[in-house]
This record gives sequence, C-alpha cells and structure tokens, in this order.
Amino acid sequence: MQLRHTQVSMGAASLSAILGLTGFVPAALAQSNQQGFQPGLSHAAPDQMSMMQPASQMAADMNMFHNNLLLPIIIAISLFVLALLIYVMVRFNEKANPTPSRTTHHTGLEVAWTAIPLLILVVIAIPSFRILTKQIALPETDMTVKVTGKQWYWTYSYPKDQNGGFEFDSNLLDQDKLPAGKLKLLDVDNEAVVPVGKAIRLQITADAVGVIHSFVITSLGVRMDAVPGRLNEAWFRADKEGIYYGQCSKLCGKDHAYMPIAFRVVSEKDYAAWLASAKKKFASASSDVSVADASATIRQ
Repeated sequence: MQLRHTQVSMGAASLSAILGLTGFVPAALAQSNQQGFQPGLSHAAPDQMSMMQPASQMAADMNMFHNNLLLPIIIAISLFVLALLIYVMVRFNEKANPTPSRTTHHTGLEVAWTAIPLLILVVIAIPSFRILTKQIALPETDMTVKVTGKQWYWTYSYPKDQNGGFEFDSNLLDQDKLPAGKLKLLDVDNEAVVPVGKAIRLQITADAVGVIHSFVITSLGVRMDAVPGRLNEAWFRADKEGIYYGQCSKLCGKDHAYMPIAFRVVSEKDYAAWLASAKKKFASASSDVSVADASATIRQ
C-alpha cells in the first residue's frame, strides 16, 4: 500500500541547526547514534556543506580528487576570470580608454586560451579515469548482493550459493508513524546487511517493466544506474561498521524522493547471526535466489 510522505519542515531544520550549535543532543539523536548513525558519515549532518566522510577507500579517493585537485583548479579559474573582469572594467571603460582598439586577432592569446584549458583538462582527466576504472573494474570479491530498483523501493537478493537464497523488499518507513531514533526520509523497514572489510559485489538492475533508477551510497563511493533489462555492476569494501544511507539520484517518477537506500555494515559474527535469522524471516517470500555468474562479462 502506498504511503503518504511528508517533507521536513523548515522549522524542524532550523531547530536542528540551533540544537547543533548549542551542543544539546536530543534523546532521539542520542539513540540514533547508538544504532550506528553518524552525522556526516552515514548521512549528511545538519548544515553540512562539505562532501560526506569516506567509509571506503573508493570514497576516500573520490574525496581527495575533489578536494585536492578539482576544488583548487575551480577556485583558481574563478579568481582569474574575476581579475580579468575587473581589469577590463578599469582599463577599458569609456573614460579611461576613449579611443577603443581595433585589434581583431592576437595569435599569442588564441594559442594560450586554447592550450591552457586543454592542459587543465588533461590534468583532470588522468586521475579521473583512474578512479572510474577502479570503480568498474571489479577485484576479487567476497560476496554478491543483487539490487533491483522498483517503483518505488529496492529489492535485495542474497544468492543461495553464498549461504543466502532469499530476497526482500526495502521500503521507506511510514513517515506519519516514525519510531523514535529513526531518520526522516532515510530509514527503511528492511536494511541490507554486509560484513565489514569484505569486498561486496553489487549486481544492479531495475524492474523489467519499470524505469531507470540510480543506486548511490556516497560514503561508500558507490554510484551506478539501475536500468531495466540491463545488469550493471559496482563494488565496495566498507572500512567501518555502521549504517550508510543513499538515495535514488534519477528522477524516476512520483515517489522518487521516497526510495532511500540503507546498508548496515557489521562484524562477521553479527553478519552470520543476521544471515541465519534473515533466511528464516524471508524464506516464505523468497524462492531460490540466483545472480549472474561471477565469471560472466557484464556490460557497463
């Protein structure tokens, strides 16, 4: 049954910001921290402007690429353009330059404004391609989870040959009856669970009669489209235990804003315990779950 969802009010957002500045931590937030919620890591903190803290080496590489390379280049270009605009305004206004120049071509300038942007793009491209290759060239993985985007929720499948054999749907919690300590528009009824320190292979697709979605978990460095009739792949290795949230980043329809992603990363012991209970919990709703052969070539 479709749930009616409500947006976070401006008043609540303002209150959160005030509480954060005063150092007062509400009981609900304290409880959420005990459950593995970490503002700025598992989800964006109130008033956060920077990128999410990385929980995997992939995410750390992406943050470093943005903060140490892209951001300085963007700032330098912006300041250079600003300086040029100020210079033109001062040097070539009608009062300072009553007789305008009739110069129409300047070989040195034309070479410079062609060559310099090209060099900048080369500097950006080399590490960018390296990170993109790392994202799509899967290493030897420890386990596989199949992710299917539907309208408008996610289905997670754990293959039988990896001690799974079940699947379950993950829906946004009822926002009108949100339990204490749960995050608005992020928490779900069934979280996907994986062990910490293990390479997780994600096989990502969408319902055959559905639309395109995009599976994104920022802190883990995962971003891949879920396309009907197509099986894409991504992977991650979480370095820290906790719960990590994501959201569909494609405008996929009327409930696009209400299909969050929640992955809980736990110890191997806790994962084994969850796996045993999940097989019982989801057995009645699951047939034998299979995924694509790990040795098969998946089109990206």
